[in-house]
Amino acid sequence: MFRAAAKGRDLQLDNAGVIGGNEVFQDRETGSRWQQSSLQAISGPLKGEHLELYPFLLTDWGEWHRLHPDTLVLKPLASYADRIAERNEMIRQGLSGKGSAPPDVLRVDDRLKAKTMVLGLVVGGSDEAFPLTVLRQALVINEEIGGQPVLVVHQPTSDTTTAFIARVKGRRLKFRAANADATELIDEQTKSRWNPYGDCISGAFKGSQLTSVILEPEYWFAWSEFHPDTKIYVANEQKPQAGPGMVN
Repeated sequence: MFRAAAKGRDLQLDNAGVIGGNEVFQDRETGSRWQQSSLQAISGPLKGEHLELYPFLLTDWGEWHRLHPDTLVLKPLASYADRIAERNEMIRQGLSGKGSAPPDVLRVDDRLKAKTMVLGLVVGGSDEAFPLTVLRQALVINEEIGGQPVLVVHQPTSDTTTAFIARVKGRRLKFRAANADATELIDEQTKSRWNPYGDCISGAFKGSQLTSVILEPEYWFAWSEFHPDTKIYVANEQKPQAGPGMVN
């Protein structure tokens, strides 16, 4: 999800095909074409400009409705409503990790299977990918990316994943789950309690809010194509796998 604006101008974008196995959009205002994964204009008057990621939460309806009980739901057009079951099945198959990358992908990284679902982070100019299967096992991850302490939290019941800079008032914090569903966390430094959305609910830091960072859900083939030096987080406190050409 991104802000459809560049150089102070709102944009309307339409699908314009696929390049390198990745969708491309064209804005109606200038005719510039934008790559989905890089969010960069690859041709037209705005070539070289980047769209800004918009904060969002990837979750299920039950968790979203719990957080936002008064939310409005967009009613699909009749022509699309008939296709919802088919689209949902495509999503389920996609999350299975099976299948190969599209034939026109420009760069293949075989450290993971092509359709492994990952959640990518870019912090301080460094990239790291967190496979969904690993998140479901680890639940709470304390990591350093781009020189910043990063907290990643996965709630297995709803497959909700959130990420934050793990620092409050200049103090670096390390977290662990307080229950089996990671719906509550404890920081090791002050034993304050936090919810998985970065809010401190009790303890020394009560009322504080961690700064969130935006996770990007992608197939591995798409993330690695546009983040060639990305690391991959692996479980059991092993070191992340470095990208090609990087030094471990």
